[in-house]
Amino acid sequence: MARRSQEEREERLAEIKQAYEDRLAKIASDPTLWVEFIEGVAAFGARYSLANQILLEWQAVERDIEPRYFLPYGGKDGRSGWLGMGRQVRKGERSFAIWAPVRRRPTEDEARKIEALGRKVPRDELGRPMKMLMGFRLSSTFELSQTEGSEPFEVPSVQVRRRKRVGPGPVRLEGEDPTGAFDDVIGLLAAQGYRFELVAPRSKDLGTANGRTWFARRLVVVDETLAPAQRIKTTIHELAHIRCNHETRRELEADLHQGRRETEAESVAHIVCLALGLDSQRYTDAYVLGWAGGDMELVNDCMGLVLQVAKAILADLDPGESAEPADVAAGDEASDAEAAA
Repeated sequence: MARRSQEEREERLAEIKQAYEDRLAKIASDPTLWVEFIEGVAAFGARYSLANQILLEWQAVERDIEPRYFLPYGGKDGRSGWLGMGRQVRKGERSFAIWAPVRRRPTEDEARKIEALGRKVPRDELGRPMKMLMGFRLSSTFELSQTEGSEPFEVPSVQVRRRKRVGPGPVRLEGEDPTGAFDDVIGLLAAQGYRFELVAPRSKDLGTANGRTWFARRLVVVDETLAPAQRIKTTIHELAHIRCNHETRRELEADLHQGRRETEAESVAHIVCLALGLDSQRYTDAYVLGWAGGDMELVNDCMGLVLQVAKAILADLDPGESAEPADVAAGDEASDAEAAA
Protein backbone atom coordinates (compact mmCIF):
# COMPACT_ATOMS: atom_id res chain seq x y z
CA MET A 1 0.00 0.00 0.00
CA ALA A 2 1.35 3.41 -0.93
CA ARG A 3 2.31 5.69 1.90
CA ARG A 4 -0.20 8.40 2.73
CA SER A 5 0.64 11.94 1.76
CA GLN A 6 1.13 14.56 4.46
CA GLU A 7 -2.26 16.06 3.54
CA GLU A 8 -3.97 12.65 3.91
CA ARG A 9 -2.32 12.08 7.29
CA GLU A 10 -3.45 15.49 8.53
CA GLU A 11 -7.01 14.83 7.33
CA ARG A 12 -7.03 11.47 9.12
CA LEU A 13 -5.68 13.11 12.28
CA ALA A 14 -8.40 15.76 12.20
CA GLU A 15 -11.06 13.08 11.64
CA ILE A 16 -9.88 11.08 14.66
CA LYS A 17 -9.75 14.16 16.91
CA GLN A 18 -13.27 15.13 15.87
CA ALA A 19 -14.53 11.59 16.48
CA TYR A 20 -13.04 11.64 19.97
CA GLU A 21 -14.74 14.94 20.82
CA ASP A 22 -18.06 13.81 19.36
CA ARG A 23 -18.01 10.57 21.35
CA LEU A 24 -17.10 12.42 24.53
CA ALA A 25 -19.97 14.87 24.01
CA LYS A 26 -22.44 11.99 23.64
CA ILE A 27 -21.18 10.31 26.81
CA ALA A 28 -21.48 13.61 28.69
CA SER A 29 -25.10 14.02 27.62
CA ASP A 30 -26.33 10.43 28.10
CA PRO A 31 -25.49 8.63 31.38
CA THR A 32 -26.31 5.20 29.90
CA LEU A 33 -23.43 5.68 27.45
CA TRP A 34 -21.12 6.18 30.45
CA VAL A 35 -22.02 2.68 31.63
CA GLU A 36 -21.44 1.26 28.15
CA PHE A 37 -18.06 2.99 28.04
CA ILE A 38 -16.81 1.64 31.38
CA GLU A 39 -17.96 -1.87 30.40
CA GLY A 40 -15.85 -1.54 27.27
CA VAL A 41 -12.93 -0.44 29.45
CA ALA A 42 -13.40 -3.56 31.57
CA ALA A 43 -13.39 -5.78 28.49
CA PHE A 44 -9.87 -4.55 27.68
CA GLY A 45 -8.74 -4.87 31.30
CA ALA A 46 -8.28 -1.07 31.41
CA ARG A 47 -5.04 -1.49 29.51
CA TYR A 48 -5.48 1.47 27.15
CA SER A 49 -5.43 5.20 27.78
CA LEU A 50 -8.67 7.17 27.83
CA ALA A 51 -8.13 8.57 24.32
CA ASN A 52 -7.33 5.12 22.92
CA GLN A 53 -10.34 3.52 24.65
CA ILE A 54 -12.63 5.98 22.90
CA LEU A 55 -10.81 5.73 19.56
CA LEU A 56 -10.96 1.93 19.52
CA GLU A 57 -14.62 1.91 20.55
CA TRP A 58 -15.54 4.42 17.85
CA GLN A 59 -13.70 2.49 15.13
CA ALA A 60 -15.18 -0.83 16.26
CA VAL A 61 -18.73 0.58 16.13
CA GLU A 62 -17.97 2.05 12.71
CA ARG A 63 -16.98 -1.41 11.44
CA ASP A 64 -19.61 -3.39 13.38
CA ILE A 65 -16.91 -5.31 15.27
CA GLU A 66 -17.22 -6.40 18.90
CA PRO A 67 -13.69 -5.64 20.16
CA ARG A 68 -11.97 -8.21 22.37
CA TYR A 69 -8.20 -7.79 22.11
CA PHE A 70 -5.79 -5.64 20.11
CA LEU A 71 -2.12 -6.04 19.19
CA PRO A 72 0.10 -4.56 16.48
CA TYR A 73 1.03 -6.68 13.45
CA GLY A 74 4.40 -7.69 14.86
CA GLY A 75 8.06 -7.17 14.03
CA LYS A 76 10.09 -8.93 11.37
CA ASP A 77 11.65 -11.23 13.98
CA GLY A 78 8.19 -12.62 14.73
CA ARG A 79 8.53 -12.13 18.48
CA SER A 80 6.13 -9.26 19.02
CA GLY A 81 2.52 -8.36 18.29
CA TRP A 82 0.25 -10.93 16.70
CA LEU A 83 3.20 -12.69 15.07
CA GLY A 84 4.60 -13.31 18.54
CA MET A 85 1.28 -14.92 19.48
CA GLY A 86 1.52 -17.31 16.54
CA ARG A 87 -1.19 -15.53 14.60
CA GLN A 88 -1.26 -13.71 11.27
CA VAL A 89 -3.26 -10.64 10.33
CA ARG A 90 -5.34 -11.58 7.29
CA LYS A 91 -4.40 -9.93 4.03
CA GLY A 92 -6.42 -6.81 3.29
CA GLU A 93 -7.45 -6.10 6.88
CA ARG A 94 -7.60 -2.41 7.74
CA SER A 95 -5.76 -1.45 10.92
CA PHE A 96 -7.20 0.40 13.91
CA ALA A 97 -5.57 3.71 14.80
CA ILE A 98 -4.36 4.45 18.33
CA TRP A 99 -2.16 7.09 19.91
CA ALA A 100 1.30 5.71 20.68
CA PRO A 101 3.69 7.56 23.00
CA VAL A 102 6.88 8.99 21.49
CA ARG A 103 9.76 8.70 23.96
CA ARG A 104 13.15 10.10 23.06
CA ARG A 105 15.98 12.22 24.44
CA PRO A 106 15.21 15.93 23.88
CA THR A 107 17.89 18.27 22.59
CA GLU A 108 19.20 20.91 25.00
CA ASP A 109 17.16 23.53 23.17
CA GLU A 110 14.01 21.41 23.52
CA ALA A 111 14.83 20.74 27.18
CA ARG A 112 15.10 24.47 27.91
CA LYS A 113 11.74 25.14 26.24
CA ILE A 114 10.11 22.34 28.23
CA GLU A 115 11.58 23.64 31.49
CA ALA A 116 10.44 27.18 30.64
CA LEU A 117 6.88 25.81 30.61
CA GLY A 118 7.32 24.52 34.16
CA ARG A 119 7.84 20.85 33.28
CA LYS A 120 10.72 18.88 34.73
CA VAL A 121 13.28 17.34 32.37
CA PRO A 122 15.00 14.26 33.87
CA ARG A 123 18.78 14.37 33.51
CA ASP A 124 21.55 11.81 33.97
CA GLU A 125 24.58 12.13 36.24
CA LEU A 126 26.33 14.25 33.59
CA GLY A 127 23.41 16.65 33.33
CA ARG A 128 22.26 15.44 29.91
CA PRO A 129 18.52 15.17 29.19
CA MET A 130 17.21 11.63 29.51
CA LYS A 131 14.52 9.97 27.43
CA MET A 132 11.05 11.30 28.18
CA LEU A 133 7.59 11.50 26.68
CA MET A 134 7.79 14.02 23.85
CA GLY A 135 4.33 13.57 22.38
CA PHE A 136 2.13 11.05 20.61
CA ARG A 137 1.85 9.68 17.09
CA LEU A 138 -0.77 7.63 15.30
CA SER A 139 0.05 3.93 15.32
CA SER A 140 -1.62 0.80 13.98
CA THR A 141 -3.14 -2.13 15.82
CA PHE A 142 -5.42 -5.03 14.85
CA GLU A 143 -8.34 -6.76 16.59
CA LEU A 144 -8.40 -10.51 17.27
CA SER A 145 -11.17 -11.06 14.71
CA GLN A 146 -8.82 -9.76 12.00
CA THR A 147 -6.30 -12.54 12.64
CA GLU A 148 -6.03 -16.27 12.09
CA GLY A 149 -3.87 -19.01 13.54
CA SER A 150 -3.61 -22.77 13.89
CA GLU A 151 -4.52 -22.72 17.60
CA PRO A 152 -7.43 -21.06 19.44
CA PHE A 153 -6.47 -17.80 21.13
CA GLU A 154 -7.39 -17.12 24.75
CA VAL A 155 -7.44 -13.42 25.59
CA PRO A 156 -4.80 -12.96 28.35
CA SER A 157 -7.10 -11.08 30.71
CA VAL A 158 -6.48 -10.33 34.37
CA GLN A 159 -9.19 -12.89 35.17
CA VAL A 160 -7.42 -15.62 33.18
CA ARG A 161 -4.02 -14.90 34.73
CA ARG A 162 -5.44 -14.91 38.27
CA ARG A 163 -7.16 -18.27 37.69
CA LYS A 164 -3.94 -19.76 36.36
CA ARG A 165 -2.18 -18.65 39.53
CA VAL A 166 -4.72 -19.94 42.06
CA GLY A 167 -5.93 -22.89 39.99
CA PRO A 168 -9.10 -23.12 37.89
CA GLY A 169 -11.44 -24.20 40.69
CA PRO A 170 -15.22 -24.28 40.30
CA VAL A 171 -16.96 -21.30 38.74
CA ARG A 172 -19.42 -20.41 41.45
CA LEU A 173 -23.09 -19.64 40.93
CA GLU A 174 -24.85 -16.32 41.36
CA GLY A 175 -24.28 -14.91 44.81
CA GLU A 176 -20.77 -16.29 45.17
CA ASP A 177 -17.55 -14.43 44.42
CA PRO A 178 -15.97 -15.81 41.21
CA THR A 179 -12.93 -13.49 41.37
CA GLY A 180 -10.92 -15.10 44.18
CA ALA A 181 -9.61 -11.60 44.87
CA PHE A 182 -11.20 -10.73 48.22
CA ASP A 183 -8.13 -11.38 50.40
CA ASP A 184 -5.92 -9.54 47.91
CA VAL A 185 -8.22 -6.50 47.96
CA ILE A 186 -8.05 -6.51 51.77
CA GLY A 187 -4.27 -6.54 51.37
CA LEU A 188 -4.45 -3.47 49.13
CA LEU A 189 -6.49 -1.67 51.78
CA ALA A 190 -3.88 -2.58 54.39
CA ALA A 191 -1.14 -1.28 52.11
CA GLN A 192 -3.00 2.06 52.04
CA GLY A 193 -2.94 2.08 55.85
CA TYR A 194 -6.58 1.09 56.39
CA ARG A 195 -8.07 -1.52 58.73
CA PHE A 196 -10.89 -3.65 57.35
CA GLU A 197 -13.82 -5.02 59.34
CA LEU A 198 -16.96 -6.99 58.51
CA VAL A 199 -19.65 -5.55 60.76
CA ALA A 200 -23.33 -6.09 61.50
CA PRO A 201 -25.84 -4.21 59.33
CA ARG A 202 -27.04 -0.87 60.74
CA SER A 203 -24.18 -0.82 63.22
CA LYS A 204 -22.80 2.54 64.31
CA ASP A 205 -19.98 2.64 61.75
CA LEU A 206 -22.04 1.27 58.86
CA GLY A 207 -25.54 2.68 59.17
CA THR A 208 -27.74 1.69 56.23
CA ALA A 209 -24.92 1.45 53.67
CA ASN A 210 -23.29 -1.69 52.27
CA GLY A 211 -19.90 -0.28 53.15
CA ARG A 212 -18.22 2.85 54.43
CA THR A 213 -14.74 4.34 54.50
CA TRP A 214 -13.83 6.45 57.54
CA PHE A 215 -10.85 8.48 56.35
CA ALA A 216 -9.82 10.04 59.67
CA ARG A 217 -9.89 6.69 61.46
CA ARG A 218 -8.34 4.80 58.54
CA LEU A 219 -11.15 2.25 58.71
CA VAL A 220 -13.21 0.45 56.06
CA VAL A 221 -16.32 -1.42 57.17
CA VAL A 222 -18.53 -3.72 55.08
CA ASP A 223 -21.82 -5.41 55.93
CA GLU A 224 -21.03 -8.94 57.10
CA THR A 225 -24.36 -10.28 55.82
CA LEU A 226 -23.66 -9.44 52.16
CA ALA A 227 -23.37 -12.30 49.69
CA PRO A 228 -19.75 -12.92 48.65
CA ALA A 229 -20.27 -11.37 45.20
CA GLN A 230 -21.67 -8.15 46.68
CA ARG A 231 -19.04 -8.18 49.43
CA ILE A 232 -16.10 -8.11 46.98
CA LYS A 233 -17.75 -5.41 44.88
CA THR A 234 -18.50 -3.21 47.89
CA THR A 235 -14.95 -3.65 49.19
CA ILE A 236 -13.48 -2.62 45.81
CA HIS A 237 -15.87 0.36 45.82
CA GLU A 238 -14.40 1.47 49.18
CA LEU A 239 -10.83 0.93 47.93
CA ALA A 240 -11.73 3.11 44.94
CA HIS A 241 -12.79 5.97 47.26
CA ILE A 242 -9.30 5.83 48.79
CA ARG A 243 -7.43 5.47 45.51
CA CYS A 244 -9.45 8.33 43.98
CA ASN A 245 -8.17 10.48 46.87
CA HIS A 246 -11.69 11.50 47.85
CA GLU A 247 -10.57 12.50 51.34
CA THR A 248 -8.19 15.25 50.17
CA ARG A 249 -10.19 16.21 47.11
CA ARG A 250 -13.37 16.69 49.16
CA GLU A 251 -11.52 19.25 51.27
CA LEU A 252 -9.96 21.06 48.31
CA GLU A 253 -12.73 20.90 45.70
CA ALA A 254 -16.05 22.39 46.70
CA ASP A 255 -17.69 21.07 43.52
CA LEU A 256 -16.71 17.46 44.24
CA HIS A 257 -20.25 16.65 45.24
CA GLN A 258 -21.57 13.30 46.38
CA GLY A 259 -22.78 12.28 42.92
CA ARG A 260 -19.34 12.61 41.40
CA ARG A 261 -17.58 10.78 44.25
CA GLU A 262 -20.00 7.88 44.04
CA THR A 263 -19.86 7.76 40.23
CA GLU A 264 -16.07 7.62 40.30
CA ALA A 265 -15.90 4.91 43.00
CA GLU A 266 -18.72 2.87 41.48
CA SER A 267 -17.27 3.13 37.96
CA VAL A 268 -13.89 1.88 39.19
CA ALA A 269 -15.57 -1.01 41.02
CA HIS A 270 -17.63 -1.87 37.94
CA ILE A 271 -14.54 -2.00 35.70
CA VAL A 272 -12.44 -4.03 38.15
CA CYS A 273 -15.22 -6.52 38.90
CA LEU A 274 -16.01 -7.12 35.23
CA ALA A 275 -12.32 -7.53 34.39
CA LEU A 276 -12.08 -10.16 37.14
CA GLY A 277 -15.12 -12.08 35.94
CA LEU A 278 -17.92 -10.70 38.14
CA ASP A 279 -20.80 -9.23 36.12
CA SER A 280 -21.65 -6.21 38.25
CA GLN A 281 -25.18 -4.80 38.10
CA ARG A 282 -25.66 -1.66 36.04
CA TYR A 283 -26.53 1.60 37.69
CA THR A 284 -30.20 2.41 38.22
CA ASP A 285 -30.02 5.43 40.47
CA ALA A 286 -30.57 8.60 38.44
CA TYR A 287 -28.73 10.67 41.05
CA VAL A 288 -25.52 8.75 40.55
CA LEU A 289 -25.86 8.53 36.77
CA GLY A 290 -27.11 12.04 36.07
CA TRP A 291 -24.45 14.03 37.88
CA ALA A 292 -22.58 15.32 34.80
CA GLY A 293 -25.38 17.31 33.19
CA GLY A 294 -23.66 17.30 29.80
CA ASP A 295 -20.45 18.90 31.11
CA MET A 296 -17.79 17.51 28.74
CA GLU A 297 -14.85 18.86 30.72
CA LEU A 298 -16.11 17.34 33.96
CA VAL A 299 -16.77 13.97 32.29
CA ASN A 300 -13.35 14.02 30.64
CA ASP A 301 -11.65 14.66 34.01
CA CYS A 302 -13.72 11.94 35.69
CA MET A 303 -13.06 9.41 32.91
CA GLY A 304 -9.34 9.94 33.14
CA LEU A 305 -9.29 9.37 36.90
CA VAL A 306 -11.58 6.33 36.74
CA LEU A 307 -9.41 4.69 34.11
CA GLN A 308 -6.18 5.51 35.96
CA VAL A 309 -7.42 4.10 39.28
CA ALA A 310 -9.04 0.99 37.75
CA LYS A 311 -5.88 0.27 35.77
CA ALA A 312 -3.72 0.60 38.90
CA ILE A 313 -5.95 -1.71 40.99
CA LEU A 314 -6.05 -4.33 38.23
CA ALA A 315 -2.27 -4.14 37.92
CA ASP A 316 -1.95 -4.74 41.67
CA LEU A 317 -4.29 -7.73 41.42
CA ASP A 318 -2.67 -9.14 38.29
CA PRO A 319 -0.12 -11.92 38.90
CA GLY A 320 1.09 -11.69 35.31
CA GLU A 321 3.39 -9.20 33.68
CA SER A 322 2.04 -5.69 33.25
CA ALA A 323 0.08 -5.10 30.07
CA GLU A 324 1.61 -3.22 27.18
CA PRO A 325 1.05 0.50 27.45
CA ALA A 326 -0.87 2.13 24.59
CA ASP A 327 0.87 3.60 24.58
CA VAL A 328 -23.19 -3.47 41.90
CA ALA A 329 -25.98 -3.75 43.34
CA ALA A 330 -27.43 -0.43 44.46
CA GLY A 331 -26.89 0.53 48.08
CA ASP A 332 -23.23 1.59 48.23
CA GLU A 333 -24.10 5.25 48.03
CA ALA A 334 -24.42 6.26 51.71
CA SER A 335 -22.02 8.99 52.79
CA ASP A 336 -21.76 11.97 55.10
CA ALA A 337 -19.28 14.66 56.07
CA GLU A 338 -16.98 12.13 57.76
CA ALA A 339 -17.48 8.91 55.84
CA ALA A 340 -17.63 7.82 52.20
CA ALA A 341 -19.55 4.77 51.14
